[in-house]
Amino acid sequence: MSYYQRHLFMCTNDRGEDAERPSCNMCGSERVLKHAKQRAKEMGLAGEGKVRIQRSGCLDRCEEGPVCVVYPEGVWYTYVDEFDIDEIIDSHLVNGKPVERLKI
Repeated sequence: MSYYQRHLFMCTNDRGEDAERPSCNMCGSERVLKHAKQRAKEMGLAGEGKVRIQRSGCLDRCEEGPVCVVYPEGVWYTYVDEFDIDEIIDSHLVNGKPVERLKI
């Protein structure tokens, strides 16, 4: 058994305003990450044998961002705001059902 049932990595890379490529944090990924971590704690999802939500560096899918990925399934998502992340938490992290409309 894996240490976590599911692991959500959220890119928070920030290349700066003058960068040639976009970056997830320019789309608010740091703010949404904080929301996701707080919500997981409030729902009792965090911890060994449960769910881990954490920041990551660049996941190199910048043009599709902001992006996140859920393991062990390896499902990639893009999202707009906290409401999209709530749907990913409720549907995929809790119930194991990927959110088709947000998949990359």
